[in-house]
Amino acid sequence: MSTTLRSRSAADTERAVLDLVRGAGAISRVELAERSGLTGASISRVVARLLDAGLLVEVGQGGRTGGKRRTLLGVSSRARHAAGLSVDAERLRYVLVNLRGEVVASVETPGAGLGPPEAVVARSSARMAQEVRELLDGQELLVGDVSGLGVAVPGRYAAQTARPGLRAVEAWAPLATALAQSVGLAVRLERDHVAATLAELRARREPVGSGLACLYVSRGFGLGIQVDGELHRGSSGRAGEVGHLVLDAGGPLCWCGSRGCLEVLGGAAAVVDAARAGGTPLDLTGEPAAVRKEVARVCRAAVAGDVACRAALDMSARYVAAALVSVASTLDLDRVVITGPGLADAGHLYADLVRAETERHVRPWQDEPLRVEGNRLGHCAAAIGAATLALEAAAR
Repeated sequence: MSTTLRSRSAADTERAVLDLVRGAGAISRVELAERSGLTGASISRVVARLLDAGLLVEVGQGGRTGGKRRTLLGVSSRARHAAGLSVDAERLRYVLVNLRGEVVASVETPGAGLGPPEAVVARSSARMAQEVRELLDGQELLVGDVSGLGVAVPGRYAAQTARPGLRAVEAWAPLATALAQSVGLAVRLERDHVAATLAELRARREPVGSGLACLYVSRGFGLGIQVDGELHRGSSGRAGEVGHLVLDAGGPLCWCGSRGCLEVLGGAAAVVDAARAGGTPLDLTGEPAAVRKEVARVCRAAVAGDVACRAALDMSARYVAAALVSVASTLDLDRVVITGPGLADAGHLYADLVRAETERHVRPWQDEPLRVEGNRLGHCAAAIGAATLALEAAAR
């Protein structure tokens, strides 16, 4: 797909060309000109600057096309690094990525616990800063060798406690300030489902404007989407709160104040409650503080053949499929990747269940059902996406 870059500034053009090369893996100057809409001479000048800066390297020769072989360009794996952190109640996940988006190192540590952002900052920011420094030390990198730190944060806790009108990420600003001051890196904040979406798009080398979205499953649900090649955040930064799509107007009360939201019907707590009601032999309490650990046990039991736990996942999958089909019809999506830590212990079973449900809902105007895929990046998707955002912000 061609992307016209002629009206952009020099810095924006270089960043966009770098993105095109990263997405392609290896590409010639001629192909870059075709995809970017720039002239061959302009591409040559941009590529020369990126080669001089060490951001691009020549990686070999392409096949013959009637003349001499074309030199292929790739993104340097050594030019830049960025760190990423995914903040979660149960686990903190840290990654270090290079300019190609490859994970150089990753670490998991105990989570930040439940509570509003200010409580998390007071309780855990010093530890987070120390763990970021240890991540860099493990790769013998100095702070000056790293472009920045991206932090993927959950919108849920901010939404439950923030004052009216506060943007979704702004409640976490004190965490960014604390980390920047302690570590000495520029910090970029993003909601976890948006960061995970970017990571999946980059990992799959998706073209600009592809109809792919990412359902991030934690305690609730967030849907990351792109519009015109850009991650969509909405006017208040809260786009993608699919967990509060109302599926049953007379359903149970959700913490957001509505009834019958996807989260209260098919989220982690609902899965645990359904497994308990179904008679699973697992000792489940359903207590809020224990939900994530207990839903992980339910997922593992379902994979092992526990009938009640499998039925609980089936129930959740039906609600999720209904929500996804509705959103996909509205936004004209053709694929959704399911990722996030919430039901990760079910492996690809959960994605398979959701896929089976979506295949039952083919609209008359659709050639085929919405495709549902499992993630490629495991638990680290949000952290990888956050690091990628830090890399791309530094390139601007």
